Amino acid sequence: MAEQLSGLADDRALLGRTSTAERVSDILRSRIAEGYFPPGTRLSEDSIGGALGVSRNTLREAFRLLTHERLLVHELNRGVFVRVLTVEDVEDIYRTRALVECAVVRGLGDPPYALDALAGAVAEGQRAVREGDWKTLGTANIHFHRELVALAGSDRTDELMRSVFAELRLAFHVVDDPRRLHEPYLARNQQILEALEAGDKVEAEQLLAVYLRDSLQRVVDVYQRRVSAP
Repeated sequence: MAEQLSGLADDRALLGRTSTAERVSDILRSRIAEGYFPPGTRLSEDSIGGALGVSRNTLREAFRLLTHERLLVHELNRGVFVRVLTVEDVEDIYRTRALVECAVVRGLGDPPYALDALAGAVAEGQRAVREGDWKTLGTANIHFHRELVALAGSDRTDELMRSVFAELRLAFHVVDDPRRLHEPYLARNQQILEALEAGDKVEAEQLLAVYLRDSLQRVVDVYQRRVSAP
């Protein structure tokens, strides 16, 4: 927890003088999505509030917002915890991803597309593989899909999927072999990028649909064993 709180203290500067619960929730959501707070972690009001320099009321409102997004859960007389997903949650996350991500690709206009950020996410993943940093590879994979959604140019879609991707990271945390989970999909990210660079959004959507179907099966198979283990 000390390492996580140190990171939060670094985020304190992001709040500025106009600290709000929404901005605190943005920081905590990002930290959850990046894996700093694993599922089941109890979030201390005193420690986190002190690290960010915000009031207890502001922090409680941020917790409430993230509970509404299904990232946190409040347990009576115990406190606030990072949520542990069910297998059904994981299946629903992937169902939402398939609906939104495939629709984004299908709805792209005429090429060329603005793919610099998407290419950057692929490069981020390739660097992580070279360095053997499998946690960062998982983050790069989420960045790839976030940038794919951003091609829609819709703030509302970005906001919706920001929470979905944060929930997805909760599932990834339970799967304790990130290399096996993420490495096979780096090449698929590259294939989707190449299809879009060629202006072939039909091929890109087909690749993405198969990708998400295969990823769901892999994650659920492992997740089911982990969450049902004693």
